Amino acid sequence: MKAICLLSGGLDSTVTMACALRQGFAVTALTINYGQRHQRELDAARAVASHYGVEHIVMNFPLTSFRSALTDQNIPVPDRTVEEIGYDIPETYVPARNIVFLSIAAGLAESREASSVFIGANSIDYSGYPDCRPEFFQAFENMLDVGTKRGVMGHPVRIEHPILRKTKAEIVRMGLKLEAPLHLTWSCYRGGEKACGHCDSCLLRLKGFRDNSLRDPITYEDLT
Repeated sequence: MKAICLLSGGLDSTVTMACALRQGFAVTALTINYGQRHQRELDAARAVASHYGVEHIVMNFPLTSFRSALTDQNIPVPDRTVEEIGYDIPETYVPARNIVFLSIAAGLAESREASSVFIGANSIDYSGYPDCRPEFFQAFENMLDVGTKRGVMGHPVRIEHPILRKTKAEIVRMGLKLEAPLHLTWSCYRGGEKACGHCDSCLLRLKGFRDNSLRDPITYEDLT
């Protein structure tokens, strides 16, 4: 079995790739360089792919014309409390990002005769992005059924999202059980030498480790 795994270098995508490998898939990791604020996550993706010894494709597909705090340095990354996360769509939302990423991954899957695309999307402990919800992935699979050669031939590419309905604490536990290299991952929206500890992604990641009574193996600016 072959699979394409979207690998951002973050906690979620790394645990997702570990799941795909544990299930016996021959994985090709796909990282999209979309013009994000920093290169840290690209470096992390390379480190994770190297750790697993899988083929790693880095594709340049700039989304810098899309308005988002993740693609425009002039838009500040918001700082919120954990309690505020998930109730609106923040400035870090990149319009249609998962539609673009999954389309690229599905095309690569067809060209490689891969049956599945894995994505580390989560709809429980998340920032409220509309393209991380179960109904989005169902609709995307329906589109692949009618809009791809594999689909119309009765062998559509499936979208696998093993952590979609898991809390961040459950994702951390899954990563530890699968012996995923969590120390190599990068989740922070900002690109400093250390993770900021304040953005949505940092707060949710820290919560996941804290809820397991564990210390996050990466370093943060304001944590000792």
